[in-house]
Amino acid sequence: MAPRPKLFKKVLVANRGEIAIRVFRALSEMGIASVAVYSEADRLSSHLAYADEAHPIGPPPAAESYLDIDKIIAVARRTRCQAVHPGYGFLAESHEFAAACRDAGLVFIGPTAESIKAMGFKTRAKKIMADSGVPVIPGSDGAVKNAAAALKVAGDIGYPVMLKASAGGGGKGMRIIYEAAEIEQAFRTARSEAESYFGDPEIFIEKFIERPRHIEVQILADDYGNVIYLGERECSVQRRYQKLIEETPSPALDAATRKRICETAVKAAKAARYRNAGTVEFMLDRNGDFYFLEVNTRLQVEHPVTELVTGIDIVKNQIRIASGFELAYGQEDIAPEGSSIECRIYAEDPKNDFLPSLGRIRRVKNPEGPWVRVESYVYGGYDVPVYYDPLIAKVITWGEDRKAAIARMSRALGEYTIEGVETTIPFHMWVMRDRKFVSGDFDTSYIDRHYRGNATEAHHRVPPEIAVIAASISAVERSARAVRPAGAASRWRDTARREGAAR
Repeated sequence: MAPRPKLFKKVLVANRGEIAIRVFRALSEMGIASVAVYSEADRLSSHLAYADEAHPIGPPPAAESYLDIDKIIAVARRTRCQAVHPGYGFLAESHEFAAACRDAGLVFIGPTAESIKAMGFKTRAKKIMADSGVPVIPGSDGAVKNAAAALKVAGDIGYPVMLKASAGGGGKGMRIIYEAAEIEQAFRTARSEAESYFGDPEIFIEKFIERPRHIEVQILADDYGNVIYLGERECSVQRRYQKLIEETPSPALDAATRKRICETAVKAAKAARYRNAGTVEFMLDRNGDFYFLEVNTRLQVEHPVTELVTGIDIVKNQIRIASGFELAYGQEDIAPEGSSIECRIYAEDPKNDFLPSLGRIRRVKNPEGPWVRVESYVYGGYDVPVYYDPLIAKVITWGEDRKAAIARMSRALGEYTIEGVETTIPFHMWVMRDRKFVSGDFDTSYIDRHYRGNATEAHHRVPPEIAVIAASISAVERSARAVRPAGAASRWRDTARREGAAR
C-alpha cells in the first residue's frame, strides 16, 4: 500500500514581487514554512516580509541572482526545504531548473522537466498536438533550415505567414510576412533574434491568422491521470504580444465553442503527459475556428480571474498536487459564476509609447471595496528597479456579469493612486470606457488599431472641487510629516524587512 501523501513542511519561492507574495500567502494558510530569496536590488522588497526567512542570492542582474540555478538550489538545501515554487517568469519554464531540483532531492512545484522541455520548443509541441488530433495552425513540419525552405512553405500555405522562434516567446524572434520579397530579410532577422534571446536559432513558419482572439484554458492535472479544466480566459488586449488585460469568460465564445475548446485543452494536456497547473493557449479566428498555439508550463499572471469565478485556489492546488495528493475536484464540480477582469499595472508611460517609467514611488493608495483584489509589492518610498519586468501590480474585479465586472474595474482604477512614476492605470481606465471593449468587439490588434494615447483624458478625471479638497488634505499631511521624525511612520516595516532578511 502506497504511503499517504503529506504536505511539504518547507518551500522556497524562487521569485520576487507580487507573485512571490501570492505564493507565500498560500503557504502560510496551508501551515507550510516559507523561504524567500532576493537580489541586492530587492533587499528592501516587500516580498521578504511575507516569508518566514529570506536569503540573498547575488547582484541585481537576474542572470547573477534569480536565474542562477546553483545559487537557488544551494539556499533550498541549506534551509532544508523540500520543494521549490518557481512562480512565473525567471526559471518557471526552465526544464534545466526542474531537472536540477529533482537531482538535488527537491520537488519542483510544476510539471516534469520532460513536459517543460517538450512544450518549450514550439515545433516539438506542435507535432505532439497534431499527432493527438488537436487542431494546429497550418505551417512547416518542424523547423525551416533556410529562407528558400521558408519561401516554399509560404507558397504552399499562402500569405500572410509568420516566422517564429521555436524556443521563443514574448514576441521575440517573430516576423509577419505579406509577400515573397520579404522572406529572406525576415528570416535572417528572426533567426538572429532567436539566437540572441533564446540561445537557439531554430525557426519555423506558419499561416498568420489576421486579427484573431487569444483564448487560453486553465487546466489542473495530478499524478493519477486526472485532468480538469477551470474554464477559459480572454487575453486579446495585447501590445507587442504582451497581455495587458485578461478576463473570463470570453465574450467571443458561445457555450458550444467554449465546451469544445476546453475539452481540447484537456486532450492537449493528456498528450503532453502534463502534471500540475498549466495553460493551453489557442488562436480563435473570425470564423470561430480555433488552433493550438502553445502550452504555458507554469502558473499564469492572470490566474486570479479564474480563481474569482470558480472559487478554486490554483496555487494551493499546485502545492497539493506536487505533494502527491489527488485532485479534490472532478469536472462536474467546476461551475464558474459571474465574470472577472484583470488589469496589469506596469510602471510605463502610456502617453509615451509605453516606455518604462522608473524611479521612486512617493505614495500608493490601493482601491478597496467588495470583489476587488489587488496583488502588488510596491509601497511609498520604493524604488522601481531597472533590472526586472516593470509589472508592479494587478487589479482584479468580479461581477455577476461582464458589465458589472467592467463597472467595478472602472471604479477601482479611479481609486488607485500611485505617485512618483507613470503607470498604465490611465490606459486601463480608457479601455474600460471604450465602446469597442465594452461591447466585446476586439481582437489582438485592438490596441494598435484603436489606442492613440487617449489615456491623457483619464488624467483629468477628478472634478475641480474634489481636486481642491485633495490638495488641502495633501498640504495637511505634508505639514504633519514636517514635524514628525523622518521615517517614524514606517520604522516598524523597515525593521521587519531587516529582520526577515537576516534570518
